[in-house]
Amino acid sequence: MLRCLSGAWCMRVIEGHRSTWYFLLLVLVYVVYLVLGAVVFSLVESPYEDLLRQELGALKRQFLQDNECLSEERLEEFLAKALEASNYGVSVLNNTSENYNWDFTSALFFASTVLSTTGYGHTVPLSDEGKAFCIVYSVVGIPFTLLFLTAVVQRIMVFSTRRPVDYVQRRWALSKSLVAGVHAGVLAIITMSCFFLIPAIVFSVLEEDWNFLESFYFCFISLSTIGLGDYVPGEGYNQKFRQLYKVGITVYLLLGLIAMLVVLETFCELQQLQKLRKMFYLKKQRTEDRLNIIDHDHLSFSSVSDQAASFREYKTDLITDISPIAANDEPAVR
Repeated sequence: MLRCLSGAWCMRVIEGHRSTWYFLLLVLVYVVYLVLGAVVFSLVESPYEDLLRQELGALKRQFLQDNECLSEERLEEFLAKALEASNYGVSVLNNTSENYNWDFTSALFFASTVLSTTGYGHTVPLSDEGKAFCIVYSVVGIPFTLLFLTAVVQRIMVFSTRRPVDYVQRRWALSKSLVAGVHAGVLAIITMSCFFLIPAIVFSVLEEDWNFLESFYFCFISLSTIGLGDYVPGEGYNQKFRQLYKVGITVYLLLGLIAMLVVLETFCELQQLQKLRKMFYLKKQRTEDRLNIIDHDHLSFSSVSDQAASFREYKTDLITDISPIAANDEPAVR
C-alpha cells in the first residue's frame, strides 16, 4: 500500500514538473558537452603547443649564441615590445610594413566586425579616444544591427521559406511538416555551397598561405561570429587590390550573416524543433489569462444584455403609444 502511494506520488511530482526535469537534463548534457570539448581540445592541441615551445626555445638559444654581443635581457625587452605591438595589429616585419590597419577600408572592415560581434582581434583601437568611441559605437550599433538584421531576415523569410512551403503544400497536397523539413534541408545545402564551399575555394586561391581547409575554417568561424582572428584575409604581403578586397570581404560577411540567420530561422519554424523547444520551457500560467477572458466575455455579455433590455423598453413604449390611436380608429375602419 505504501509503495503504491509513494510510487503514485513520485509519478505526480514528475508529471507536474516535467519541464523542470527536462531543463535539468539539458543543463547536464550541456555541461558534459562543454567538458568533452575541453578534453578533446586539450588532447589534440597540447602536443603541438609543446613542440612549438621547444622549437622557439631552441631558436632563441641559437640566436643568442650567434650574437654574443646581445644580452638575453635586451632580446627579451625587444621581443616583448614587438609582441605588444603585434597584439595591436602592428608588425615589425618588412613584408607587412606597407599594410596599414586604419585606412578607410580597413576601418570599415573593423567596424563591420564590431557591429556583427565577430571581433577578430587582429586590429584594436590604440588610443584612449578610440577605445571610448568603440564602447559608445558598440552600445548603439549592436542593438541597431540586430534590429536591421531582424527586419531584413523577416522580409527574406516571406519569399525564401513561407511562400514556397505554402505553394508546394497546396499544389501537391503534401504534409506541411514534410515540405518544411525538405525545404529547410535544401536551403541549408544552398547556403553551404554559396557561402562556405565556393568562398573557401576563392580564399584558397587569393590567399597564398591558405589551403582549402583553412579557408573553409575562416568562413565558418566568421559567419558563426566566433571570430578567433587567427586567419584574417587581406593581410598578406603585397596583397593586390587590398582596399577593394577588404570591401568585398565586408560585403561577404554581411550577406553571409543574413543567410545564416535565414537558415536558422527556417529551422526554428519547423514543427519538430518547436515541440523540442517547448519541452524545456516553463508552462505559461493561464489562470490570469482565463480570468481576463471571462471578464471580457462578461462585459461583452452585459453590454449585449443592456442593449437588448433597452430595445425591449423602447418597443414597449412604442406599442403603448400606438395602442390608443388604434383603439380610436377601430370603429371608423369598421
